[in-house]
Amino acid sequence: MADTPSKSKWSKPAAIAAVVLALGGIGFAAFTGSKPAPEVTYLSIKGEQITPAALKGKVVMVNFWATSCVTCVKEMPDMVRTYEKFKGQGLEFIAVAMSYDPPNYVVNFTETRKLPFKVALDVDGSAAKAFGDVQLTPTTFVIGRDGKILKRYVGEPDFAELDKLIQRALST
Repeated sequence: MADTPSKSKWSKPAAIAAVVLALGGIGFAAFTGSKPAPEVTYLSIKGEQITPAALKGKVVMVNFWATSCVTCVKEMPDMVRTYEKFKGQGLEFIAVAMSYDPPNYVVNFTETRKLPFKVALDVDGSAAKAFGDVQLTPTTFVIGRDGKILKRYVGEPDFAELDKLIQRALST
């Protein structure tokens, strides 16, 4: 006999998570608004501190990712292309490795893929918490020059749409 809705094998949170993960494969914008980005100081894999003051007045992309995340690995070449396209116009990009990602894996991935942007470790999970308790990867935030979050993407973004958003943000 088929399960009825009241006897579903899926809990409500699990069903919601399954939908989010399914949509994450194609990418969707989970948030559009003007909430201020959290004041986070990142620690790069090179030991450099990336402070809010250093990012002030720039358009910033913050990408939460993991080396074990298939979608993260798949989207990384497009993230590199996006960064290369806009870095000369004032785009900063910080790829934040999740707290569960072993630092040596992150360093190896960064070096073998020759990632041109800043890569940070979120060893204690505080950056992910500050950005609304990010748990799904990839999750990418686009922050305007005014320090407000323009958009949050959960999953791989539509890169044509992302390019347009960055272009608009850089022109203001």
